[in-house]
Amino acid sequence: MESAEGMEIEDEKSTPSPSSAKRFGLKNSIQTNFGDDYVFQIVPKDDWTSMAVSLSTNAVKLYSPVTGQYIGECKGHSSTINQISFAGPSTPHVLYSCSSDSTLRAWDSRSFQQVSCINTGPSQEVFSFSFGGEGHNLLAAGCKSKILFWDWRRTKQIACLEESHVEDVTQVHFVPGHESKLVSASVDGLMCLFDTNGDINDDDHLISVLNVGTSIGKVGFFGATNQKLWCLTHIETLSVWDWSNERAEAIFEDARGLASESWTLDNVDYFVDCHYSSEDDGLWVIGGTNGGTIGYFPVKYATSRKTVGCPEAVFQGGHTGIVRTVLPMCSSSSRIGGGIYGWTGGEDGRLCCWTSDESTTTTKSNSSWVSTALVDKSPKTTRRLRHTPY
Repeated sequence: MESAEGMEIEDEKSTPSPSSAKRFGLKNSIQTNFGDDYVFQIVPKDDWTSMAVSLSTNAVKLYSPVTGQYIGECKGHSSTINQISFAGPSTPHVLYSCSSDSTLRAWDSRSFQQVSCINTGPSQEVFSFSFGGEGHNLLAAGCKSKILFWDWRRTKQIACLEESHVEDVTQVHFVPGHESKLVSASVDGLMCLFDTNGDINDDDHLISVLNVGTSIGKVGFFGATNQKLWCLTHIETLSVWDWSNERAEAIFEDARGLASESWTLDNVDYFVDCHYSSEDDGLWVIGGTNGGTIGYFPVKYATSRKTVGCPEAVFQGGHTGIVRTVLPMCSSSSRIGGGIYGWTGGEDGRLCCWTSDESTTTTKSNSSWVSTALVDKSPKTTRRLRHTPY
């Protein structure tokens, strides 16, 4: 059994020159397993009493987001878990997962037992899923190049869209606040918008197609009415779209280069995710280095000079490999108060907990603090040579 006593505390090897920028410290680090296991995704329960962590062992472990205490484990998938998500307030204890083993499963996070399973058929890898529609009982999933729909109450398949994409559907998301609208994204470089009211089919329910032009890895919604869409590709480009007007608002083909040049650390090798603050109406792209440092880079898409700015927060000293997932425990980077900021997980198999308050008691007195000062370069500073990413 894993516990808080088993946490491994990592000391920071070096710190940047200090500045007035916000500071974040490594509160603790949990090794999720022995060996070379990856952490894929961290998601919170609706009331934040637990968080689920998907691993490359094809299992999902649950921890307390406040103490880091290990709670239990859900085991049953036989291949890579591609997405996990807790249910909403009506059934807060239910955890969903989808996998390359062709299944979507529901788990009781109190007993860690499987309570439901949908098998999509032989060789039908399930890459993404989303609940929407009336009563949130319509389940959509990306399976190879198809989008499948079920009535979750009866676990009955009711529709299949197979003409909109020609390659793997990596993302499906019902639009928050527009529960009949579904956005899909694919390796074929297309994002498709569907209206799922009525009998769903390719001919009558496809509203629009947005051409990103390269394989899409992750998308998300933001804005006052979630009318905007951010998109990260597998070659680390970033774009911002207004799906309601079917137009691109900004395309950053060299997003990684812009982020790399905005700080004094190593080259930004990849993007983990995007983060939106409704309080600030701000969008950040989270970039990382192969050594495990990540930064929150503001995306300036609404001005005439569209760019990726200097990071407003840097997290260093916790991970030794690529970071795969970030779970903030607050909604606004400018309103981060005392206590835990959030958790990160990566290819080193670690879960790292970060705190924004220097007075917070850590589990060991020699735990170091990590400054976010690796940001603005002096105009007089000689430009560092950076390696070519490919």
